[in-house]
Amino acid sequence: MKVKLQHVAHARSGDKGDTSNIAVFAYAPELYPLLVEQLSAERFKAFYSGAIKGEVLRYPVDALHAINFVCHGALGGGVSRSLCLDNYGKALSAAVLGFEIEVPDSLVPLLKNLPEPA
Repeated sequence: MKVKLQHVAHARSGDKGDTSNIAVFAYAPELYPLLVEQLSAERFKAFYSGAIKGEVLRYPVDALHAINFVCHGALGGGVSRSLCLDNYGKALSAAVLGFEIEVPDSLVPLLKNLPEPA
């Protein structure tokens, strides 16, 4: 089943200058391997359709069932250099929750806030 990341994990962010730091935390340890397998630095950057201009570094943190992404050139020069507030860390971390993840049927009971089938 393909679902949005928001049902598999939550995200936190921070920003400093033109760099955004986004951490994605699996809701359950059993869901973490799906993140590691499907949420690469390349796919993460591509998801933002050119909004991230620089390199994206990916750091899996196995003990926390999380992946930390450091996104260079992601904030339009930083808060003091841009008139566009929408592209700061919190907006980027909220947006990644729309990334689609393939989840095997056996793990569906671990997902959060799935809409009821029609």
